[in-house]
Amino acid sequence: MNKSDFDHFRKLLLKERKRLLEELGWVEANYIGKSGRDTSGEISSFPVHPADVGTDSMEMEKAYLIGSASSETLEDIDEALQRIETGDYGKCVECGQEISRERLEAVPYAKLCLHCKAKAEENLGA
Repeated sequence: MNKSDFDHFRKLLLKERKRLLEELGWVEANYIGKSGRDTSGEISSFPVHPADVGTDSMEMEKAYLIGSASSETLEDIDEALQRIETGDYGKCVECGQEISRERLEAVPYAKLCLHCKAKAEENLGA
């Protein structure tokens, strides 16, 4: 991988990092630390209908899952940016082989080649 490749992937990673930070900001602004009343616009914090309880819970769970997944991806992006700085970007952290450009274009923060990724997923399912 040459300097222009590193620059290309650094830009992709920074763009995705910015998008995730904006997404986390939206989740925080709209869900974190707010009661059901705040998110629903109701006057009382007690839902009027039992289905509202489920809806409130589902929305809070969805916000948590989005935030959690975004935080994990941000960590992966930061690690990938660090690997660019050290010159290790594009190499599988497991076997040391080159990660295909196609994979990096699809998932620029990938740290495993397809073979090692498949093996890791297989071990999770076992």
